[in-house]
Order: sequence, then structure tokens, then C-alpha cells
Amino acid sequence: MRFGPRHAAALAVDAVGAGLLRPFLVVYGLSVLHLSAAATGLALSAGLLAGLVAVPLTGRWLDAGGGPFRARVLPVVTTLVVRVAGVGVLLAAHGVAAFSVASLLLGIGNQVWPQAHAALVATLAAPEPADAPLAAARSLRNAGLGAGALLAALAVAGGPDVLRLLAAGTAAGYGVAAVLVCTVVVPPAPLVRTGRARAGRVPGMAVLVWANLPFALCFAVLEVALPVVLTEQLGASPAWPAILFAGNTVLVVALQVHLVVRLRHLSRRAVLAASGVVLAASYLGFWACGAAGAPLAALCAVAVAYTLGEILYAGSGTALVTAAAPPHRLGHALGQWQLSTGLANAAAPALLLALLDAGPGVLWPVLAGTTLLGAAAIHRRAPEVASEVASAVAPEAAPEPVPAVR
Repeated sequence: MRFGPRHAAALAVDAVGAGLLRPFLVVYGLSVLHLSAAATGLALSAGLLAGLVAVPLTGRWLDAGGGPFRARVLPVVTTLVVRVAGVGVLLAAHGVAAFSVASLLLGIGNQVWPQAHAALVATLAAPEPADAPLAAARSLRNAGLGAGALLAALAVAGGPDVLRLLAAGTAAGYGVAAVLVCTVVVPPAPLVRTGRARAGRVPGMAVLVWANLPFALCFAVLEVALPVVLTEQLGASPAWPAILFAGNTVLVVALQVHLVVRLRHLSRRAVLAASGVVLAASYLGFWACGAAGAPLAALCAVAVAYTLGEILYAGSGTALVTAAAPPHRLGHALGQWQLSTGLANAAAPALLLALLDAGPGVLWPVLAGTTLLGAAAIHRRAPEVASEVASAVAPEAAPEPVPAVR
């Protein structure tokens, strides 16, 4: 892709490292540090929420200029170094205070990474659109997370010593990724603007940010809500949630770039709104499967539709933000987008389980209804990209170039 082999290698190494540790932080706190479940969960949640505070600050950093390395490469490297420090504290931890500090550092790095990474990819792809490079980066990251989680699942039976080894491997992976990112050559770009230009707003961005909140809940549906439907309503084996998760990962890796390239003739705003319709339909499908006691094959078919909606959402959301924001406001716009996504991800477990506790007839209609409302708001009021408007007015014009996949 246009972001180059070194950045791709850094992305892969970072993803495998994250996959090694992220699913087992709770296990680490419980079995290695012998913390209570309440203290472990509180520390991890506090770290993620505190990490959101760093998101707007990173947006200002990305927009501050000072040269392409300082404004684009250095923020990405910083997210990796902060996570190395977090794992280092985790390895030295002996109580809840040190575990909380480690969770804070890891939370900051994880929350800020998508924003800094998207800004770097968009800059490397310029002057061409960043849609395909962003989609390829997401596919590569999903594959790396899956590979890391698989390695960790195979090794976690070894006990506390193996968990410490996995944590050390994660830190090493983050460090190698930081070195690789430092070697990425960013083309010079006019990132610094006057104070008046920097103060400008992106029309429709506020609507997009608020409408994104119900969309972003989709990432937790597979991990939080569907396991309950499978095991409690359909009486399926506890292995089935893992099977659906693996299938979702494979489909995302296989189809993300292909669908983004195939749908390039449509506006990003239209694709994002359509993803909401597909997600809402899948939520109603899950509701129907659980209520009717449908066979697992039917639920798997609905899960495929859900995955397609997730792919459309992930492939068009960040791409719309990077295309609609002017270069001197890119960090600010990505910060707003990541803030809404991070808030939804942080609230999702408690919110989804509370709605599910009230009954499946509450959870799925609420998810479908709010997502459809968000899709309608995006379709009517989200930012428009000038090149897409021009293309709609003059359809005979040449299609927008798409970065080549190599």
C-alpha cells in the first residue's frame, strides 16, 4: 500500500504484540498479581477513560506542524513508547497501584493510536485518497491481533511465568514497531497554517461525531451481547462465541480492502449511512434468532450480515473524516472521531449488558433504532467531500484515483 512496507511491518508487529497481551490483562491482574476482580476491572476501565483525555491533546499536536516527522511520525512513535512503558510497569508491578499505573499508560497508548495512525496514513497516501490504505491497515491489524491472541491462547496454560513472558514479548513488539515507524519517510507537506485557518470548523463534523456513538457500539456486540444470546437463549456451546469471532476476523481481513475499492464510486457519506442500515437489520436478525430459537446456521448468516455492516462502517467512517477535514484540521477532526468511538467502546459493556438484562426485546430494538437514527443524521447532515460533490455534478469526469494495492 501507499503507506510503505516499513510502516506495514510496524503495524503488523504492533498488532501481534497487542494481540498477545490485550485479551489477557484481566488474567494477568488476577493470576499473576493476585488482585481482586473488582480492582482489576476498575483499573482497566479507569485507564481507558483516562486515555480519552489525551485524544484532544494529540489532535492539537497533529495540527501544530513543525515538519512532517514531528507532526506525523512522532505522535505514532509516542503511542508505542508509552505502551512499552506501560508493559514495563506491569512487569514490575506488585500491587493494585502499580497495575493502575500500567493500565493508565496502556490506556493512553491504545486510545491515541487510531488517531495518530490514521493521520500518518492519510499523509503518506496524499495526494490520493486514504480509503484503501486505511482499509488495508485495518485488515493487517485485525490479522495481527488474531495471530497474537492465538499465540497467547496456546501459551497461557503455562501459568504466571508464561504470562510474564507474553507481556515482555508485547513490550519488545511495541519497541520494534517504534523503531520501524521512525524510519518511515514522510513527504513534506504544508502542515502549519495561520491561527485564523486553524480556528476554522469542519461543517457537519459535530453531527458525524454524535451519530457515530450508536455505530461504534457494534464492536462490542460480538464480544458482549452475542455470547449471551448463544449460550443462554440458544443453548449453544461456549466455543461458539469464539467461532463467530474468528469468522468475523477472517471476513474483515479478506473483504475490507476489496469492498472499499469496489464501492469507491459511491460517496463515503452514503456508504457510512448504508452501514447503519445493514447493522440495524442484523440487530433485528439477532433478536429474531434468539426469540424463535433459530438454528445456529441462521444466526451465523445474520453474523455475516453484521460483519458486512461493520466492514462498511470501519471502511468509510475514518476515511470520511480524513477526506472532509483540511490538512491543518486533520488532527482535530480525527480526535473528535476517536473521542466518540472511545466513549462508546468504554460504555458498551455496561450499557449492552444493562439493556440485555432488561430483556432481548429491549436491547436489539434500541440498538437498531439508535443506529438507524444515526444513519439518517449522517445521510442528511454529515460532512461532504468536495471531490465527491464535483463528481456527482459532473459524472463524466474521470473517477477518483485509488491507491494501488501491492
